[in-house]
Amino acid sequence: MTELVSIVRACKKKKRGAQKALYMRFADSMMGTCRYYASDVHEAEDILQEGFMIVFKKIDLLSDHEKCEGWMRRIFINLALERHRRRRWTFDVNDGHLYNERLSHDNISPQIDADELLALVHELPPQYRMIFNLYAIEGYKHKEIADLLGISTGTSKSNLSRARAILQEKVLARYGTKIWSNG
Repeated sequence: MTELVSIVRACKKKKRGAQKALYMRFADSMMGTCRYYASDVHEAEDILQEGFMIVFKKIDLLSDHEKCEGWMRRIFINLALERHRRRRWTFDVNDGHLYNERLSHDNISPQIDADELLALVHELPPQYRMIFNLYAIEGYKHKEIADLLGISTGTSKSNLSRARAILQEKVLARYGTKIWSNG
């Protein structure tokens, strides 16, 4: 039995020490996820705290303990999206490390590093930034994005296309190169 399985089993028994261990193990990575969608660090911290309360409340629903991190990430993303639907606030993107990791497959020009791209994504209008993050970073399909945000699939595709076009224009203007090697 792995350490994670042991921690999750103890969390299911409402053991405070195990809950703390789970929090300590995943707080940083979940904070990165929260910061993708929060308007500022304070909102991200609120989402983090509320998300862990949900995790501990619903941990009995987790059947495959090895998939704990993905299950938790989904809770945090859904919580952030629910806040967005309720308040129509904007969301920021702030974790360059995850951008490096997740955008590497997207044929990004090697001349642009993740921090530069992150700064440009941050400048996108909120509706484009949200869809860009969900599609390019989190790997959601347009149908899933449409369902989550209450928009049509066509709107999701259109907003992603517009986000990419805006990013391409900004990169070309600032760095004299295209951001996507295939675009």
